[in-house]
Amino acid sequence: MKKLITILIVCVGLFSLMILILPKLTSKESCTYEQAAEKSAKGKFVTVGEKKVHYIEKGSGEPVILIHGFLYHTTMWKNNMDALAENFKVYTIDLFGWGFSERLNENEYSFERYAKQVTGFMDALNIQKASLVGQSMGGGTAVYVAAHHPGRVKRLILVDPAVLPYPETITGRIYQLPFLGEFLNAIPGDALLKGNIERLWFYDGSKVTQEYVKEVAQPLCIKGSYAGLMYILRNVLKAPFVEKEAHLLAKRNKPILIIHGREDKAVPLDNSKALNDLWTGSSLVIFEKAGHTPQEEHPEKFNKLAVDFLSR
Repeated sequence: MKKLITILIVCVGLFSLMILILPKLTSKESCTYEQAAEKSAKGKFVTVGEKKVHYIEKGSGEPVILIHGFLYHTTMWKNNMDALAENFKVYTIDLFGWGFSERLNENEYSFERYAKQVTGFMDALNIQKASLVGQSMGGGTAVYVAAHHPGRVKRLILVDPAVLPYPETITGRIYQLPFLGEFLNAIPGDALLKGNIERLWFYDGSKVTQEYVKEVAQPLCIKGSYAGLMYILRNVLKAPFVEKEAHLLAKRNKPILIIHGREDKAVPLDNSKALNDLWTGSSLVIFEKAGHTPQEEHPEKFNKLAVDFLSR
């Protein structure tokens, strides 16, 4: 019995040591922000609050700003931007900590900070008023902006928005355990990321190619990316999210289109149904055979809906 206990203690000790040491030995953060931005960024840069924001712009007409969700960056909208740009001046931005926008100190990430980034971006480009399109965490950010700065927002499209609290997935709960998330992040390769996107973001996992995953993961080489990712997962994407702002938005009488994937395993469909009930005059469209990113799985349907709604 003593021998078994000793073996268990040694195993736990070795596992704990491995969790602490492995991330330092196999860190995927192999580049500085400047190196990554110079080498791989496809858009332009503007300074907001002394931090660089990466964005891509296309088209002409009334401004529309696309705001990505957790884990992603401007690449999330690559199947939508050209179609929208045929009718509007479209900007897609990288939120701080993601893509090729600068990283912040861990405790600086919040929905409030992201909302300030969006309005600061608008100020920097002299955009007085714009329609906002936000997916998941980007949807929560769009709600925060519209609730507190209603004069700056014309219309809202919210895609599987992270606005109201919802139960965490089993994967999410495991990932947030002390040290374990850091350990999993340090595992070489993109297999874990690919698996998570296939299971949680997409209904049809066959669409998640290795090339797609590589494009999503590319900016995570920037130092500070994973620390920000873990802080947001553990501290920002938590109750109450932007529930207070959702109720405040109900008083603003904004045109709102909610789009949600029927098979979304990250944000429950019931959350969007509740928002549809809360916001008088809002519309909810449910995409069948779609997960957490219906605008990627069914771009033609999404693009037509978006253009029609934004053109009213």
